[in-house]
Amino acid sequence: MTEGRVIDVDVSSEMESSFLEYAVSVIHSRALPDARDGLKPVQRRIVYQMGDMGLRPERGHVKSSRIVGDVMGKLHPHGDTAIYDALVRLSQSFIMRVPLVDGHGNFGSLDDGPAAPRYTEARLTSASMQMIAGLDEDVVDFVGNYDNTLTQPEVLPSAFPNLLINGTSGIAVGMATNMAPHNPGEVIAACCHLIRNPEAGLAELMRFIPGPDLPTGGRIIGLDGVREAYETGRGTFRTRATVSIENINARRKGIVVTELPYLVGPEKVVSKVKDAVGAKKLTGIASIDDYSDRKNGMRLVIGIKNGFNPEAVLAELYRQTPLEESFSMNNVCLVDGQPRTLGLRELLTVYLAHRIDVIRRRTVFQLRKAKDRLHLVEGLLIAILDIDEVIQLIRSSDDAATARTRLMDVFELSELQATYILDLQLRRLTKFSRIELEAERDELRKKIAYLEDLLADEAKLRELVATELEATAEAIGSPRRTVLIEGSMKELSAKGKKAQADLKIADAPCRVLLSTSGRIARTADASPLQRVGKRSSHDALRSEIVSTTQGKVGAVTSTGRLHMVDVVDLPALPPAATRPNVAGGVKIADYVTLEKNETVLGLIDLDREFVLGTAGGVVKRVSVAARPNKSEWEAITLKGKDSVIGVAQPKDIDESLAVFVTSNAQLLAFDASGLRAQGWNASGVAGMKVAADARALFFGMTPKAAKTDEEGDADTNIGTFAVVTVASGENFYGAPSSSIKVSDFSEYPTKGRATSGVRAHKFLKGETELSLAWVGDSPQAAAQAGGARTLPAEMSRRDATGSPLESKIDVIGTVPRLGDAEAALSGGGAGAGDSGAAGTDASGDGGAASGGGSSSSAATRTQGLATNFGELDLDLDGGPDLDEAKEEIARSKIDSDDAVIVSHDDDDDDDTALF
Repeated sequence: MTEGRVIDVDVSSEMESSFLEYAVSVIHSRALPDARDGLKPVQRRIVYQMGDMGLRPERGHVKSSRIVGDVMGKLHPHGDTAIYDALVRLSQSFIMRVPLVDGHGNFGSLDDGPAAPRYTEARLTSASMQMIAGLDEDVVDFVGNYDNTLTQPEVLPSAFPNLLINGTSGIAVGMATNMAPHNPGEVIAACCHLIRNPEAGLAELMRFIPGPDLPTGGRIIGLDGVREAYETGRGTFRTRATVSIENINARRKGIVVTELPYLVGPEKVVSKVKDAVGAKKLTGIASIDDYSDRKNGMRLVIGIKNGFNPEAVLAELYRQTPLEESFSMNNVCLVDGQPRTLGLRELLTVYLAHRIDVIRRRTVFQLRKAKDRLHLVEGLLIAILDIDEVIQLIRSSDDAATARTRLMDVFELSELQATYILDLQLRRLTKFSRIELEAERDELRKKIAYLEDLLADEAKLRELVATELEATAEAIGSPRRTVLIEGSMKELSAKGKKAQADLKIADAPCRVLLSTSGRIARTADASPLQRVGKRSSHDALRSEIVSTTQGKVGAVTSTGRLHMVDVVDLPALPPAATRPNVAGGVKIADYVTLEKNETVLGLIDLDREFVLGTAGGVVKRVSVAARPNKSEWEAITLKGKDSVIGVAQPKDIDESLAVFVTSNAQLLAFDASGLRAQGWNASGVAGMKVAADARALFFGMTPKAAKTDEEGDADTNIGTFAVVTVASGENFYGAPSSSIKVSDFSEYPTKGRATSGVRAHKFLKGETELSLAWVGDSPQAAAQAGGARTLPAEMSRRDATGSPLESKIDVIGTVPRLGDAEAALSGGGAGAGDSGAAGTDASGDGGAASGGGSSSSAATRTQGLATNFGELDLDLDGGPDLDEAKEEIARSKIDSDDAVIVSHDDDDDDDTALF
C-alpha cells in the first residue's frame, strides 16, 4: 500500500491561481469573439466541422444531433447543450444579420426555445462557405484540438467582416461584450473605402456606416450614442418599434406594430401591456392582438378606446413597454489574444489586416503550387520529345531506382521530375500532347509572373482584397432594414416620449423631402443634396422644401384639403455621401388623415401663395391671408366630382407658366401672371378647356425662361425641361400595351388661358388615352412602391408617337435641387419645386388623380435646376464663398460610386399607394 502524501497549500493563493486560470480560459476559449473572424471558439468549431462534414448549401440537411456529436467528440471539450445553443443562434435570422447556418425545423423564436437536436436539421449557408473558403490553401494557422489528436483552424479566413455584420454578445469574467449587427453592404463599402484610403477618419467612414442595421428592422433613435460607440467602443442607443396608426374597423383606431426592437418578442410586449393596463398605469387601450405568422410577418394590433388620442397612447407605450428599448454597445473582442475595446475604425483595421494576410498567404501558396507544377510540366515536355527512348530506358532498367538515376543522367531531369514520370502509368505518359503541355507551361508562367508581381506590390494586393470584398457584398448584401433617426436620446426620448422634442431641438434650417412613394422625412441640415449617383428605391422626389426644424409645412391632397405637418415630428435622415433617398422616412399618411381614394399631391410653404389645378381644367391662385386657426382646412371649393391633380408654389408666380396635360394628349402652357389670388373658399377660374370625354392628368408650373427668352430661344442656363407622356391601350391581340415618349418642353407653344392647347403625343393604333403625364426637368421614373425605373434616353418630336414601355411606370419624380438654404429662407421659404439655380424662381408641383381605368400619377417638380457647377448662382452672403461651396459639393460626390444605397424596402411592383 502506497503511503499518501499531503501538501500544505495556502488557500488564498490556491483560490487566486485557480480563479485566474478559470478567468483566462473563459475569456480566451468561450465568451469573447476574435476580432478577425468575429466568432467565438465554439462557433468557429461548428462552422469548420460542418464544412469538414461536407454540409454545403447544395446538399441536404443532416440531424443537429450528428453535428453536435462530431463537434463535441473531435473539437469542443464542453457539453452538448452549449454546442447546440451556439448552433441554434447561428441559424436564427432574427439574431444574425447574415445567418451562417441553414436550419430546418423548429429553431425557436424570441419567445420560445428550439426543439431538441434530434428533431432539427442543419447545413451551412452560402455566407458561411465564404467564411471557410481557402482553408486548404494555408491561409491560416492550424492548432491542435483538446487532446492534440486532430487540428483545427486558429481563425477562419472570413471573406467578410463577420463581427460587425452579425454582432455578438457574451459574458466573461470581469468583462462582457455586446455588439450590434450592421448592414453587410454598408460595412463592406466602408472596408473598401478604408483599404483604398488608409487615412480615412471616423466621420468619413460613418458616411458609409451611419449606424447599426438590426435583423428585425425597427428604428434607432439617438445617433449620438452610436457615434460615441464608434469612437470609443462604448455607447448606448434606443431601438423603437415600427408602428402606424390605422383604422382597425369603422369606429376604432389602432396602433399596428410591424417591427419590434432588437431581441424583443411579441409575447413580451403583450405581457407588459396587459400588466400595465391591469395596474392602471396605461389607459386608453381596448385590446391587443397578435396576428403574426410566417406568411405575413410581424403584426401586433393595439386597439385604442374611443375618445383617446392614439399619438398620446403610443407615447405612453414607448415609455412603459418594450416597444422602445435601449441597446448598450460594448465592443470587447480578442486582438492577438488580448481583450480590447475597439471603435469602428479599429475594428475595420484589424479585420482588413487579417484579410490582407489571408490573401498574401493564399498568393504564396498558389505561387508555390504553380512553380511545382511548372517544374513537372517542363520535365514532361523533355520526356515527350523522346518518348520512345524514355520507355525503352525504363524497360531496360533493373529497378525503379536505376530508372530514376538513368532518366536524371540522360535527360538532365531533377529527381522530382524523374519520380513523377516513373509514377505515371504508361497509357497516361503516351497520352500527353506536346501542344497542351506547352500551353499549360505558358499559362503557368503567366500565373507565376502575376502572383510574384502581386506579392511585390502592396497596393495591388490591397486592391485585390477590396475587389474580392465587393464581390462578397454582391453575394450577401441586402437592403437596410433599420431606419436611423438623427439626434440625441435625451432630445428624442425620455424613455421614448418624443413630445418634449419641441423644447430641445434647435430651430435650424433643414430640407423636407417627400418621395413619389409617399415617404416623408427631413434632412439633418439644409446642406445641398447630391443630384447624381446610383438610383435606389424612394429616391424620386415629389417635393423638396427648405424649412426649419420647428416650422410647419402644408400637405395638399387630391380633395383640395390642406393639412399642417410639424417638421420636428419628421424623422431626420443622416448625412450621406450618395444621392439621397427617403427610404428612412415614414408614410405621409401617418401625419395626415386621408379619406378613401384621397392622396397627398405635394408640400407647400404655408406663408406663400400657391397654385392648384384640377382634373376639370380649373386653376386657382390661392392667397394665404387669413389662414384658419386649425390643423386642416379646404384650400379650394370643388364642383361636382372634380379633384385636385397638382399643386405648385414657385417663388414668383407672375414669372411662371402654368401647364396642363389631359388624357387625350393635349398640353396647354399659359402665362400665370394673369391669375388673380383668391381666398380659401373660392372655386378658381377656367385654366384649360378639357374635352367632354377627357380629364386633366397633370398640372404644374415652369419658369418662363424654360420656354423662351426675349429672342424666342429657350434659356440654356436652367437646363432642359422635358414632357413625359405614357399612352395606354390594347394591341392587335387585345392585350394591354403602353408607349412612352419624352419630348422637349421648348417645342410647345404658349397659348391663352382657357384654351385647348396642342397635341403632346400621337397615339399608336389601339392606344386610346394618356395614363401618365409630367412636365419639368430631371425626370425620375418610379414604381408606386418606390422602385426606380428607366426613361428613354433620347428626346422625341412634340407630336411624335411613343416607344414601347419596357417596365411599368406609375409616377414621375425629380432629383434634389442645388441651392442656398439661407437665401431660400430669407425669401420667405422655399416652396415645392423652388430652385437656387441661375436666377430661376418658378416651378410646379404636378399630380394626377385616377379615373376612367387609367393609372393615377402625382408629381411635384423641381424647376430651374443647374446641370453643372458653372451654372450655379448661389447666394452665399454670410457663408463660404462660391469656390468653397463647389469644393464641398465635389467632396461629397467623390465616394458616390463606392457608397452603398440604403433602402428600407425591396424594389417590387406593388401598386398599393403608401400615401
